[in-house]
Amino acid sequence: MVEASKPRLAFLGTGLMGGPMCSRILSAGHALAVWNRTRAKAEPLAAAGAIVHDSALECARAADIVFTMLENGGIVANVLFAQGVATVLKPGAIVVDMSSIAPSEAAAIAERLAKSGIAFLDAPVSGGTVGASKGTLSIMIGGDPSTVARVKPYFEAMGRSTLVGPTGSGQVSKLANQMIVASTIGAVAEALVFAARAGADPALVRNALQGGFADSRILDLHGARMIEQSFVPGGRTTNQIKDLEDAKRAADALGTALPFAGTALVLFRELLAAHGDVDHSALWLTLNERERVVVE
Repeated sequence: MVEASKPRLAFLGTGLMGGPMCSRILSAGHALAVWNRTRAKAEPLAAAGAIVHDSALECARAADIVFTMLENGGIVANVLFAQGVATVLKPGAIVVDMSSIAPSEAAAIAERLAKSGIAFLDAPVSGGTVGASKGTLSIMIGGDPSTVARVKPYFEAMGRSTLVGPTGSGQVSKLANQMIVASTIGAVAEALVFAARAGADPALVRNALQGGFADSRILDLHGARMIEQSFVPGGRTTNQIKDLEDAKRAADALGTALPFAGTALVLFRELLAAHGDVDHSALWLTLNERERVVVE
């Protein structure tokens, strides 16, 4: 039984990222109610002590803190408002959206919830499925410091959290993150294709670069996927495109150019058209095909 003094927690969205994030919360000793549109994706959490619900509304009923980890801003708004989650939350409850959505969408959701006395944090994450499983996610938060303090024990179960500013700032940070990720994936893929074209072994080139100024987690993790030709989705191409499109819209509103991220967006769209919703490290395929390099 949950102690009366402990907040009731609900987590909506237990997919590739949400599932392992829930596991981290449960392994830290916190009780948790969970929901996913496809119930089968939430069922494995029952073995760890989660209470699995058939609807988002029932999962969130009487919760003090509701986490959402959903595909996009439209779905977050639908779950909160069209499906009625916000109507079953009492004043003083907190909604923590850990999805990657546009800053303007986060601001609009926060405004609607505030009318019912419900606090809101936008807290997108970086670190992928590996970071979610290990509890090493980087969590970028926009919102009120006192609200963040109430949620901090649960953030700590999932990774390292940083309050970066008012509502929407977390999503701005995530867009900045995705711009860097997309551009770096492109740089790593281009360099390995170049190495192969020049007659070098791209696997050995990657090894040689590790530890130098060109080293990065993307060279390490995504570079390995490129070498191994293993593109089972961890970070989906569609999500990369969504984030780059959100960044472009935000930049257009500010009158700011995004030459690197803009080029990456073109290339990821080309990847999606040719290969479907593969892992975003598969950008190597697009650049390799452009250069017609054959890796044996």
